[in-house]
Amino acid sequence: MKKKIVALLVAFTFFLTACSSTKEVEEKPILLQGAMDVEVETMTNALEEKEELHLGKYIYYKGTIDDYPVIVSKTNVGIANSAASTTLAIEEFDPMIIINQGTAGGHDPELHRMDVVVGEHILNMGAFKTDFQAEGEGVDPAAFELRETEVLTKGKGQATEVQEFTSDETLMELAMEMQDSYTAGHVVKGTIGTADEWNNQLDRIDILHTKLGTSAEEMESAAVAQMAYNYSIPYLGIRVLSNTAVHDEDFEPQSAVDLQEYVVEIVKAYISEQK
Repeated sequence: MKKKIVALLVAFTFFLTACSSTKEVEEKPILLQGAMDVEVETMTNALEEKEELHLGKYIYYKGTIDDYPVIVSKTNVGIANSAASTTLAIEEFDPMIIINQGTAGGHDPELHRMDVVVGEHILNMGAFKTDFQAEGEGVDPAAFELRETEVLTKGKGQATEVQEFTSDETLMELAMEMQDSYTAGHVVKGTIGTADEWNNQLDRIDILHTKLGTSAEEMESAAVAQMAYNYSIPYLGIRVLSNTAVHDEDFEPQSAVDLQEYVVEIVKAYISEQK
């Protein structure tokens, strides 16, 4: 009799453990990011059962979309802020996927304000090296090569180098499949260039576009991608052209709203596929 009771207790414990493990996997949240208030407000308003949280100096909003857990992170602007807030979120929430979105400046003459770039390639365009030139030999703005970025995918403290980052193929294709839900402009795959820069010199923009293939520039995507790579988390970088000096088109705040609405539709489609 005792053996039967023990066996039943073992089986019940195994059942509870299995249920707990399944629940834990199912409840891994989606992490959505934007750097400024205007880049997170629409996504935050889409959350049900919303709760504001703080990790360090950074703000996060916890809730659900279609009964699935979602975290909206205001990373603040720049490479250091986005890397720090992403790392804190990863350590605290262990997200299933990360979607970094927001506004950007245009580089590609084929694109206009309100067009969206899905980051097939994402690079730190501020990380470059130049060959030696002696004093008085001048400065050639086009004479630079992109430097590699260290990622820690091999283990703690063990780095490897990559030339650029890429969005997760499945997430990228899902974004393209959902492009009909975005009606404010075109949606294209392209290259997002990240740096703590705001370039308005047309010759420099042309150099970056011609040499690196950049479609748009902003200040967070590559840093977030680097952290996602470090932790092996699927990542999507997606940006809307809020302005483009190439066509003398000034900043349009509505672009941030329209992109977030599109991202919410992508998230809903992703959630539907998980059920």
